[in-house]
Amino acid sequence: MPISTTGPLSYGMQLPIQSQSTIYAEGWEAAAGPGDLAEIARTADRTGFAYLASCDHVAIPRRLAGVMGTVWYDPVATLALLAGITERVLLMSHVAVVGLRHPLATAKQYATLDHLSGGRLILGVGAGHVPEEFEALGADFEGRGAVLDETIDALKAALGPEEYPEFAGERFSFGGLGQLPRPAQERVPVWVGGSSPAAVRRAAVRGDGWLPQGDPREKLPAQIARLKQLREAAGVEAPIVIGAITEPLYVGEPAWSVGRRALTGKPEAVAESLRAYRAMGVHQIQVRFRSRSRSELTDQMAVFAAEVAPHLDR
Repeated sequence: MPISTTGPLSYGMQLPIQSQSTIYAEGWEAAAGPGDLAEIARTADRTGFAYLASCDHVAIPRRLAGVMGTVWYDPVATLALLAGITERVLLMSHVAVVGLRHPLATAKQYATLDHLSGGRLILGVGAGHVPEEFEALGADFEGRGAVLDETIDALKAALGPEEYPEFAGERFSFGGLGQLPRPAQERVPVWVGGSSPAAVRRAAVRGDGWLPQGDPREKLPAQIARLKQLREAAGVEAPIVIGAITEPLYVGEPAWSVGRRALTGKPEAVAESLRAYRAMGVHQIQVRFRSRSRSELTDQMAVFAAEVAPHLDR
C-alpha cells in the first residue's frame, strides 16, 4: 500500500544484518544470516510495517572499515529475496548510490525488482560519501551531486512505462533500447536521501519523498519548512512524503542498558513521543529497536505494531 501524505503516520524500518556499521549494529547481527533476515521480513509483513529498507555500498576502504564495517549486502539482491517471501510490505533502497552506475543498469535492476514484487518498490537515492568507492568504479566523486541530479531525471524516464525509454542529458543519453520487464507500478516513487542543503534542495525539486539522514528532532521543523519553500519556488505541486528517523526504541522497561538516547516506556508513552513527528509534518517514521537477539527484535516489532502503532494518530 503506498505511503500517503494524508493518511495515518506510517512506520517502516531499516533491516538489520544487511549493514553492520559499529554506529548502530547490535552484537547478535554479526552471526546472523539469511534465515534471520527472512524471519524479520515476515514479521514486518505480518504486523503492518509499511516498508523494509536496505543500504548500498559496493566496497569500504580500510580507513573507514573500523567504523563502517565491510558488511554491506547488495540492496537489490537482498530486497529480491525478501520480495519472494512477503506479500504486502514495501521494499526500499535506503539509499541506492545511483551515481556509481549507469542509469540504464540501475533501471534494469530495480524495474525487475518492482516487476517481481508486484509493484512494491520505493527507490531511495543518495549522493554517496566514500571517495575510494567512486574511484574504484570509475565514477565521479567530486561531481556526484550534479551526476545524481541527472541520474534521477534519467531514472524517471528509464523506469517509466515505455519499453523504449528516451533521455538526453549532459552525461547520459539513451533511446531506441528496449528494456522489459517494465516496473509493475506506472510510476516508481523516487525518494531522495540526505540532510545537507544540496540534498534538501534535490528532494524538494526532484523527489517524491525525502529521507533525512540523522536530523535530530529539534532541527527537523526548519528543514521541513525549507524543503516546502524550495518545492513551492520550483513550482512542484505534487505532494512529497516527508520522513524522519526516530531515536532507538525499546517498548517497555528494559532490564539492560539501551543507551540514554533510546526512547523507552509503556506503549502509550512511546506513541505520545512519536506523535510529535506527525505534528512537525512528517508522514513516515523509520524506527529502530534495541535488541540482544533476533527473537527480541521480532518481539519488539510485534509489540510496537500491536500496542504503539494504534496510538500514533490520536
